[in-house]
Amino acid sequence: MSAPRRTQIFQASTLYGVATLAAALDAGRFGPADRRILLVCNNAATPETTPSLDTMPGFERLRGRFDEVRSWNEAISPFHPGGWAPRGDDVVLWERYVRMLWDLGDDEVELAVESIQVNPSLALAQIFTGVPVDVYADGLMSYGPTRNKIDPLVGTRVRRLLHLDLVPGLTPLLLTEFGVAPEVVPTDAFLKVLDELAHGDAGLPAGTPALPDVEGPALLLGQYLSALSILTAEEEEELHLRMVRGAARLGHTRVVFKPHPTAPARFSRALEEEARQIGVELTVLDTPVLAEVLYRRMRPALVVGCFSTALCTASALYGLPVARTGTDLLLERLAPYQNSNRVPVTIVDALLPELSDAAAVGAQEAGLGVGELTHLLRAVGFAMQPQIHPALRADAERYLARHLDATTWRYFKRRRLTALALPGAVPAQLAFIPRNAAVRRVARRARSVQRSLKRTALG
Repeated sequence: MSAPRRTQIFQASTLYGVATLAAALDAGRFGPADRRILLVCNNAATPETTPSLDTMPGFERLRGRFDEVRSWNEAISPFHPGGWAPRGDDVVLWERYVRMLWDLGDDEVELAVESIQVNPSLALAQIFTGVPVDVYADGLMSYGPTRNKIDPLVGTRVRRLLHLDLVPGLTPLLLTEFGVAPEVVPTDAFLKVLDELAHGDAGLPAGTPALPDVEGPALLLGQYLSALSILTAEEEEELHLRMVRGAARLGHTRVVFKPHPTAPARFSRALEEEARQIGVELTVLDTPVLAEVLYRRMRPALVVGCFSTALCTASALYGLPVARTGTDLLLERLAPYQNSNRVPVTIVDALLPELSDAAAVGAQEAGLGVGELTHLLRAVGFAMQPQIHPALRADAERYLARHLDATTWRYFKRRRLTALALPGAVPAQLAFIPRNAAVRRVARRARSVQRSLKRTALG
């Protein structure tokens, strides 16, 4: 009797993710398989009107790493990938269905997924009960805690976390509650994949303005934060205007703006008007292309953004000058404190120079060292997810007791520190009050009485 066929299923929702998987495959990070399936997921709010990643420029250059390309959206239609998961009683039926749909038969299946804590990755891991799972991370969120508690039936099956070395020396916190070991995808393999995407016109569709091969203009990276209800549309528009003004103050007369693919066109129009008024030559890229492809094709003189992962790839992988702006506002606005964007914002704010600081941008002065950043992120990670990482309490207490000052307060919230009974929870003059359960019970009772009085007064 012959051994069952081994099939590896690679789930991806972005071209960046496919590039990460391609680099891992090229570097031999996955074992041999009889069949490799790329499972494409379109997680846009309206996937019917948003191009899937397998239609994007450059995808065909990565297609050869996989035997087949399948669509998760088609498999579960009419459900949305981000909001659907199988009911517990239906898991067996769904596994039979997808095995039949993808001609898997009795294959031994291995999964490689992104963002295991949410759908569609979580749904896929639930359907294929008992199969080994690899998680790959293509962004800065891997350095933070898992955003939700994961069912041990899923979490204990995760063998490793594959990630890019975006902050050399920094170790991811993601999935460490299950003892998952991080494994770096080699930078040289990733850069070779990006070179493939940048070759010829693969990454620059027809109609894209010609860009220089020598040191180019300043590149501005747009993010669609208003769609996440982090900023208002007006505030995000102003953030982009600050980018072009800041680049102009630093002496850049040519600027390229790469908007988020789903951002409204009016963001670009406001930027064009501002550029005309301050005498800056502006090019807006309205075609989907990875920022890393632009790094390779343009060699920008400066990369400006808010907290995009692409800022770290520019600095760590390409050695390009970078600058951040707006992180102070984001640190203030992110809610709840557990918001998973908090770690990327914290990393960018702590490491990269502020756009308005010309001296720091010119010298590319690093913020915190990796050691200091590690201690900061362990404290932030505990404050975000104390139930998932209770062992980090001592680290958080130590960091806050020694380093909480005017500079580091931006990374914490007093209400959050109070709720967790951490240093900094109360003003220094009240620090003699013991932080114990009895005191917290009294405080909660007092707040409850106060709320009751307010309701009575209003009634």
